[in-house]
Amino acid sequence: MKILVTGVKGQLGYDVVKEAESRNITSVGVDIEEMDITNAKQVESVIKEGNYDAVVHCAAWTAVDKAEECVDACRKVNAQGSENIAEVCEELDIPMMYFSTDYVFDGKGETPWNEYDERHPLNVYGQTKYEGELAVEKLKKHFIIRIAWVFGKNGKNFIKTMLRLGKERGAVSVVNDQVGSPTYTYDLAKLVVDMIQTDKYGTYHATNEGLCSWYEFACEIFKQAGMDNVVVTPVDSNAFPVKATRPKNSRMNKSELDKNGFHRLPSWQDALSRYLKEIETM
Repeated sequence: MKILVTGVKGQLGYDVVKEAESRNITSVGVDIEEMDITNAKQVESVIKEGNYDAVVHCAAWTAVDKAEECVDACRKVNAQGSENIAEVCEELDIPMMYFSTDYVFDGKGETPWNEYDERHPLNVYGQTKYEGELAVEKLKKHFIIRIAWVFGKNGKNFIKTMLRLGKERGAVSVVNDQVGSPTYTYDLAKLVVDMIQTDKYGTYHATNEGLCSWYEFACEIFKQAGMDNVVVTPVDSNAFPVKATRPKNSRMNKSELDKNGFHRLPSWQDALSRYLKEIETM
């Protein structure tokens, strides 16, 4: 099998390529320098010339607040870029895997979101990822995987930010009214490589098991990192005015994973423990 992985410089794309290679699956990672996903002709050329069996599309605009100011640019990447890839995959009759987000939902209530619930995004980023989903759904052979609170070795994330602020300031304030599940890209990549080798197409939710608020996540980070001296103060979202509204409920049902025989990801606490050991060597 030969797969094309977009966004190889990002947290997820980097780990997907590494996982595929560890299983002797030929994977070619590209980023904007090799394939600008907003350039339809370039997308067509790269995919067709590579003779790929599947495309794992990890590239995305992920600057949530900046998206509120750069609506067209964000849409060009998340919606149009994904559609460009989808059209070529459809023509070649090969599967496409697209990564979406809890942000496609409105974040209301406390009930976990089901995979096929109605989508009502709260912000530009969520709206453009939703539009990307609509483009990918047209394919006969598609996977849509919704993830949240992503962290990996390659790139910036909440854990790295907390560790840096904890060392610099000795105290942090973290919101306690947004609840969800973190996603470790190392664990997700294993599921991705399992899934792309099947024909079990559809929409899935895939985060590490267990729920927490950002505040609880931060407390566990400092506890596991042996930084108990850091003072963590819980605050409401209102304490951090941001341009893009965040969903308060990012709980996600994962019944489609169970139904199709895929393993759920380990607990987020276990993932955090392994991740902290991993970045110690960086």
